[in-house]
Amino acid sequence: MSKIQVILTADVAGQGRKGEIVSVSEGYAKNFLLKNNKGIIATPEELKKIENKKVRDAKKAEEEKKKSIEIKALLESKKLTIVGKTGDNGKLFGAITNKEISAELKKEFGLDIDRKKIECTIKSLGEHKAIVKLHTDVKAEVLVVIKG
Repeated sequence: MSKIQVILTADVAGQGRKGEIVSVSEGYAKNFLLKNNKGIIATPEELKKIENKKVRDAKKAEEEKKKSIEIKALLESKKLTIVGKTGDNGKLFGAITNKEISAELKKEFGLDIDRKKIECTIKSLGEHKAIVKLHTDVKAEVLVVIKG
């Protein structure tokens, strides 16, 4: 039984993940992987395409990380001031959530940061820190000032 090299174009249970090169039997490759568009034969041209794509992806990831570091420097250099609703005793009604911080970041800095990437729940007046996940390796601590 002969084996051939196949580049997976989708995740295949028991074989590997998308983009991996696997060695499988010729019958399995022809009757399942190629027939169901889950793989392509690993020719030198296809291997070159995959290598070029990896280089492009790595370059793009590096640019995103640089941009994230610049945004981190901007966020950590300034304070974000939010006016919260307070009662007679000076306590906040409810809490300041990541959704409100996201909206304030957009208004103040023009940054559209998804609320799911912001970690905080603020329940009192004063200064607090919010963690903003900008990239897998880059997190910014934003100083949030809550006024009544």
